[in-house]
Amino acid sequence: MKTKYIVLTALLAIAALIVFRLTSNKKKLDEKNKPAPATAVLIPVKAATAKEQLLEISMVKTGNLAPFKEAKALAKTGGTLLQVRFKLGDQVSEGQVLALTDTRSQQLELQKAETSVAKLRNDLNTYTELLQGKAATQEQVNNIRQDYSNAVNQAGQARKNLADASIKAPTSGIISARPVEEGVFVNAGAEIATIVNLSRAKVQVNLTEAEVYQIAQGQKVKITTDVYPGKMFAGTVTFISPQADQTHNYLVEIQIDNSQKAILRSGTFVYADFSEKTSQRVLVIPREALTESIKNASVYVVENGIARQKSIQTGAEMGGMITVTSGLKAGDQVVTSGQINLKDGTPVSISN
Repeated sequence: MKTKYIVLTALLAIAALIVFRLTSNKKKLDEKNKPAPATAVLIPVKAATAKEQLLEISMVKTGNLAPFKEAKALAKTGGTLLQVRFKLGDQVSEGQVLALTDTRSQQLELQKAETSVAKLRNDLNTYTELLQGKAATQEQVNNIRQDYSNAVNQAGQARKNLADASIKAPTSGIISARPVEEGVFVNAGAEIATIVNLSRAKVQVNLTEAEVYQIAQGQKVKITTDVYPGKMFAGTVTFISPQADQTHNYLVEIQIDNSQKAILRSGTFVYADFSEKTSQRVLVIPREALTESIKNASVYVVENGIARQKSIQTGAEMGGMITVTSGLKAGDQVVTSGQINLKDGTPVSISN
């Protein structure tokens, strides 16, 4: 009986040991086969801080210089040019006689008209006296008075035609074209000379829609040209086109003082610098932070190590920076490099 008890105890011990070993081995196998815990992969990105600064408009445009005034002297009546009193490059004054056409026909017309006026004046006086003596009718006097009035008008026109034979400068300036010579016949309306007034000049530039709203009439502009390195001319915006052209550009004119011996000539290629600092504080971020176009602008903002995509409204560009009018606040960290690997909610690490 005792031997059976001992054997039974031994068997139970062996069975317990086997169970323990099996359980232990199973735990080890389970631990070995257990998948490794997932660790978040951080996408490396570069970021910049949205910050406030004074608005500084940086804008330089190219343009051409045009004369302040350009006018053509035209023949008012037809005739042969008897005299041409100017040469190319001459400085002329407004009202100066530039050329004379043959006036013999105009003089004859005036002489004939004045003779007719004198005769009809005498007839009118005579018939007025006869009317008072009842030797003429009122109708006769009225007819002569009408003829006299017509003759006076014809004489006035003849004097004007004679005066128009003298072709005068319509403005002061420099003769830039002389398409005629003495002795040729010109018709009424023919061009005798082109006069360019360069005492003042205007620079014409084209601005885009975004640019034109950053300037104002009366604004000061710095004008430079490669012709005179290091020299700056002061200009003032005098005209901003209210309507865009077919390419959606707006014509802007800048007037400059060119009285120093007219050193800038018409057609000169110039640079118009509209850059200026303002007292307005704006929020700016680097231009490369945008993930979409300016019209549908969005950025990734890093919040607690997570990239969050946000839509924003943008304004003017300022030397690689762009203003933000809504959607961000000062101090926000915006991703400037690595956006291609991101989506909303991606864990990131900021690298230098």
